[in-house]
Amino acid sequence: MDGKSVAGRIHDAIERLTAAEKRAARGLLGSYPTLGLAPVAEFAQQAAVSSATVLRFVAQLGYKSYPDFQRALREEMEQRSKSPLQRSPAGTGRSADDAQFLDHFIAQAAANLHEIAALVPASEFEAVCARLAETKGNCWLAGGRFTDFLAGYMEAHLRLIRSGVHRLEGRPAARTDQLLDVKAGDVAIIFDVRRYDPGLMDLAGALAARRAQIVLITDEWMSPVSRFAKLVLPGRTEMGRTWDSNGALLTLVEAVLARTTELAWPSASKRIGAIERN
Repeated sequence: MDGKSVAGRIHDAIERLTAAEKRAARGLLGSYPTLGLAPVAEFAQQAAVSSATVLRFVAQLGYKSYPDFQRALREEMEQRSKSPLQRSPAGTGRSADDAQFLDHFIAQAAANLHEIAALVPASEFEAVCARLAETKGNCWLAGGRFTDFLAGYMEAHLRLIRSGVHRLEGRPAARTDQLLDVKAGDVAIIFDVRRYDPGLMDLAGALAARRAQIVLITDEWMSPVSRFAKLVLPGRTEMGRTWDSNGALLTLVEAVLARTTELAWPSASKRIGAIERN
């Protein structure tokens, strides 16, 4: 298997699924991962499809059997919920290998960068950049405890490229009035990595209710915000140590910014020129 989460496989496969299989996919994403851990008959009933459709759906995701599919879900949930203490290697401390620590860490970070091309569907990447380059409507950004800096970094650059870029406040009470300004068709970019922020899930639900087009930038295990996302860009964050690394996600953000600038260059160049003249 390629290491993708079940939710990630669904997003990759969604275009080739039949109408009935898409209902199974939406049912699972709407109650993720609980529905997938239920017996086939219960999954089918809740998703309003047949048991045979559920089994075909699972096969489309690349699993040999329903038990294999459920095993993958359980393993994914275990990885998603690991705390820094659980991720810390046994016996962490000084060792004879200390001299190679930086080399090993950088090698893993580089490997995570190379994984981006495998994890991110080219069509999803292009769709995100094209949507941002259109400059129609507003663009809203939000992140969690360890990803808010990514939202801020992207916001600062997007402001140079296009108008209508806004950062959503972190406190729910502070962003209530902001949500009133979200219009149907606006794009909302949400950053969320394990252990996922429940507040961002609530925010995604509120944005979806206002018919914003949600873009999720997340890790390889896929934030539950994917339930509401129209487009998903995952990057690998696992480092095999106490802390995950958002370095690959930063590179992914910079790739989006570079491509968006190219696509929007006729208008973006005028805006950048005007900014530099002031």
